Amino acid sequence: MTASAVPSASPATIIVADDDAAIRTVVRQALTRAGHLVRTTETAAGLWKLVDGGHGDCVITDVILPDGNGLDQVPRIIARRPGLPVIVMSAQNTLSTAVRATEQGAFDYLPKPFDIDELARAVGRALAAAGGTDTGDVGPDATDSPPLADDMPLIGRSAAMQEVYRVIARVVPTALTVMIVGESGTGKELVAQAIHDLGPRRAGPFIAINMGAIPHELIESELFGHERGAFTGAAGRTAGRFEQAQGGTLFLDEIGDMPLAAQTRLLRVLQQGEFTTVGGSRVQRADVRVIAATHKNLRALIEAGQFREDLFYRLNVIPLRLPPLRQRRDDIPALVRHFLDRAVAEGLPRRFVDGAAMAAMQRHDWPGNIRELENLIRRLAALTRGDTIDAAALADGLDETDRRPADSMGVADGADGLASSIEHHLARYLAVFGEELPPDGLYERVLAEIERPLLRLSLAAANGNQVRAARLLGINRNTLRKKLTQRNVEAVPRSTD
Repeated sequence: MTASAVPSASPATIIVADDDAAIRTVVRQALTRAGHLVRTTETAAGLWKLVDGGHGDCVITDVILPDGNGLDQVPRIIARRPGLPVIVMSAQNTLSTAVRATEQGAFDYLPKPFDIDELARAVGRALAAAGGTDTGDVGPDATDSPPLADDMPLIGRSAAMQEVYRVIARVVPTALTVMIVGESGTGKELVAQAIHDLGPRRAGPFIAINMGAIPHELIESELFGHERGAFTGAAGRTAGRFEQAQGGTLFLDEIGDMPLAAQTRLLRVLQQGEFTTVGGSRVQRADVRVIAATHKNLRALIEAGQFREDLFYRLNVIPLRLPPLRQRRDDIPALVRHFLDRAVAEGLPRRFVDGAAMAAMQRHDWPGNIRELENLIRRLAALTRGDTIDAAALADGLDETDRRPADSMGVADGADGLASSIEHHLARYLAVFGEELPPDGLYERVLAEIERPLLRLSLAAANGNQVRAARLLGINRNTLRKKLTQRNVEAVPRSTD
């Protein structure tokens, strides 16, 4: 794809630092087409020379350079040239890289490989921010930041996880309320814990409470505490989770299961920053960051009158959607290795997964997501005979409720499954060519492969009636006829029954 041109009376100059000549060339060509002037260098020394010399309106730098680390250059650049935006790009696509980039004051972080249009848009945003706002503030002081290990609690380098990392990196230094949405087993509490551990409240407590695991009549007491005699069985004063979490983070899991009465009290805390215990009258300040999570559709609950709309907007300040495991299949090998290492740490034997078993795991849909995968690996580590987990051992390890026919593994119901199947097929197709590009016209070939069976099956479902088939497809009859000719699909004879 090509970056759209940006008309400008005075073209901006972009400095690009990367030791890969091919990347420098691609970025230079794309940004030149977008109307910018581009100066490139392959070293940290060259980057600093350009910046120190007053060149450039925006900097794009890789993390790993032959003579230094691009991330380490960011604070130095900002100190020398306040207001000069720096975009960091890296093939080290981990949460720690994204967080470090934000902490060092980078304007944006792009994982490699990146879409060239995405890079052009990031440059546009950086130039607009530099021209319209005071960017002298470099963000959180790096000396006050927690040490970041390479082995962060969130694992995965897929495109879906990169977006999660970027959102986390942006919200970590703030006190904003975060709403984590995702299917059961996707790791919502892990994300909440990471936001707490990397943020300014990390010295305070992290308190988690699951709304779905507490009887409705006890939720208010659990959240806000109660006084002696507040209800039958209240023999003494008990601190609630808000009080326990003072100075830290309160994670409200499965917020969709909270009863309306408790929702009203929670809204007051979020609006006014204060609460009272059940049966008490003393107002207490709530010095707590709230992170909520749910696997439910809260908007549907709002329509059904089961969730307060005003509370939804208070909680949904920063939405963070976690992808299901079937949408990040490339991360499965890394997750498997992590869980195998954890099994060894728990005293189980060291196991290895052969290629066939790993491929089967990547085809599986994992309705229980990461939690299901972790449980399976622990089970296989304990029960597998020998040190290798093969396809047969994998099949034996799956519960009967988890098993699927071999030819259906990887084909999920609905649009997500279709998209995942197409993505998997295309990935295998493109991998055949390696670094070489396949023949031109891939877009049209993919459309043809999808449209042919879609047209045939729609006609068959309509018993050969083209008017009904067109209505089923949501197109008019003339368009259907044109596509039948274009895709060389024969009309199905109409039944005379």
